[in-house]
Amino acid sequence: MTTVSDAPGRALSVQELVEALRQAIVRGELVPKQRLVEADLAEEYGASRGNIRAALADLTVEGFVERMQNRGARVRAVSVEEAVEITEVRGALEALCARKAAERITEPEAQELGELARQMQDAVERGDRESYSEGNQRLHARIIEISAQRTAAATIQRLRGQVVRYQFQLARQPGRPGVSLPQHLAIIDAVCRHDPDGAAEAMRLHLESVADTIRATNP
Repeated sequence: MTTVSDAPGRALSVQELVEALRQAIVRGELVPKQRLVEADLAEEYGASRGNIRAALADLTVEGFVERMQNRGARVRAVSVEEAVEITEVRGALEALCARKAAERITEPEAQELGELARQMQDAVERGDRESYSEGNQRLHARIIEISAQRTAAATIQRLRGQVVRYQFQLARQPGRPGVSLPQHLAIIDAVCRHDPDGAAEAMRLHLESVADTIRATNP
């Protein structure tokens, strides 16, 4: 893990620690069931143990961390059943964002999504799963940005972080890009055509497929 600091001698605030630790979990630097020792984290981040404790409490509320009786805290491990449920909830929220994006999208933004579609198609043709995965993440993030749904965006970020282990599994699964590409193209097409109902349905079907794949690959 990379030590976090942004100014010599300045301790990170609780909110800065929450963000730093959340990102470490999302990126897989802190793995499920890994113990989170306050003293070690305080040294790693150059923070007080009190601020570390407060940050872990916030992350417990968000679902990233769990408290163990008499054993401190650890990164929460999400079961397959919960991962499917989280993905289904995320599907409802991202369908809302796709609907709003279709209503709000401008011509320059539509051109941007069109270019992203071409890049994702090219990545699949080249068998470049890493580039495709990056495009996948950019697409979802950009649609959420275009939708301007702040509450949904914050909730989706938390939900995605909780199932990051399953997202990595999907990204590495052979043949998955070929399945999800047409779904992504359908989302882009509907959003760019200003078709709110079509965009919402395309996003819902895509994340339903993600939930089904998580369930099928983790019996």
